Amino acid sequence: MRKQKTPSIFMKYLEYYVNTYMPEARGLSKNTINSYKTTFTLLIKYMYSVKNTKADEITFDCLDVNTLSDFMSWLENERKCSVTTRNQRLAALYSFSEYAQNYDFDAASTFRSAVLRIPSKKAPKKRRVGFTTDEVKILLALPDQKSETGLRDMVLLSFMYATGTRAQEVCDLTVKSVNFRSTGTTIDIVGKGSKARRIRIPDPCASMLRKYIRHRRIETEPDRHIFSSQTHEHMTISCVEEIYKKYIKLAKEKTPNLFKEEHYSPHSMRHTTGQHMLEAGVPIMVIKAFLGHASVQTTQIYTESPQATVDKHIREWNEMNFPRSIYIDEEDLEERNVPDFLKSH
Repeated sequence: MRKQKTPSIFMKYLEYYVNTYMPEARGLSKNTINSYKTTFTLLIKYMYSVKNTKADEITFDCLDVNTLSDFMSWLENERKCSVTTRNQRLAALYSFSEYAQNYDFDAASTFRSAVLRIPSKKAPKKRRVGFTTDEVKILLALPDQKSETGLRDMVLLSFMYATGTRAQEVCDLTVKSVNFRSTGTTIDIVGKGSKARRIRIPDPCASMLRKYIRHRRIETEPDRHIFSSQTHEHMTISCVEEIYKKYIKLAKEKTPNLFKEEHYSPHSMRHTTGQHMLEAGVPIMVIKAFLGHASVQTTQIYTESPQATVDKHIREWNEMNFPRSIYIDEEDLEERNVPDFLKSH
């Protein structure tokens, strides 16, 4: 059996795997690829700091079960990774080891065998944190729509509640993603793993979104992102997280009897949407498809549901839950459109 002698072969396979195989052969999303890159960046840092092995000296053979087990412990103890994150790192190693062994069985056999011997850990179940109906109303009313940032934040928060979209999905939303029609407005969303879905949004949210797009004067630019930060056309997840932190802090100060949870995140709104839909009587399979949960069974059940039935469920829950007090002040937008030199002071 041939033993690996070329130290660079590990890096050679790894580079091709993350730069070519994952995006082209597998069609994986940028977020997934970045997560895998982080795993191997951490592995390289571990090998250098703990094993005194430079990146170009790493071989498949040195990644035995003891080394990888120590790496897993290092992630939890030194890097303070959660069990869930630790398991994600292990999954990345598993995927790469499978790829490497398929291309060079002898060279990668030690690495592959080691990965297969390391079990995933059972992660403690986290209690999902969401908002009550009253908390949603308060949160959506907090942004000051008289400022450009406040207007953006109000539309963004309202959109996320109406659609249950993930933070990344909101960041990636472009003008061409929105289909305004007389029969109703739909949104084309690219979710986790580049999985696409089309959802229908309620009229109040659609009206708000249309007005905001017109206000930004981007309705004729299909590739423009609907939500942008002050510094980037393409908003980042961290920017969405900061928006939530800002208004959660304000909400806690203004209504200390509400917002009792210690930590909220953009995903809290997504969980809230699903929970409120469930409470409004929307069938669980419709909710899963609406939120983009990956399941073949879910997809089959959803596609077998008449579209009119699905639309009816979505419309009814929105009429029940979407705050009617949240809307764009068109008079304010008209006033803001007047040049300053024409305004009376």
